[in-house]
Amino acid sequence: MQDRDEGSGTVHGLTLAAVLCTLLLALLLVAQAGIATHRAAKAADLAALAAADVARGLRAGIPCETAEAVARENGADGAECAVVAPENTSVDVTATIDLPPPLTPLGPARGASRAGPPPGEP
Repeated sequence: MQDRDEGSGTVHGLTLAAVLCTLLLALLLVAQAGIATHRAAKAADLAALAAADVARGLRAGIPCETAEAVARENGADGAECAVVAPENTSVDVTATIDLPPPLTPLGPARGASRAGPPPGEP
């Protein structure tokens, strides 16, 4: 006579392994999206700082062109820029980084930053 539960430990072990692999994959995908968002924020910060220097006249150039170039140099796939009143010395930059497959349907990772002169300075 055979026991009906014989071999069920193997099935449970394989099921547990499959669940753990799925959870690990989900964790890696979330981490990958987080890293892309961090990279986009870094690119936006650096681009906004560089563009604000141009807007204030500390460097030569056009603020939004500078922002786009600096964002791309720091890994962004694109950047949007707007010079902000008053005095047109502050700059808003939004940088985007495309997520790799299978995260592509979620859209790009975005980072936004504003830079300008310290309070009280022109």
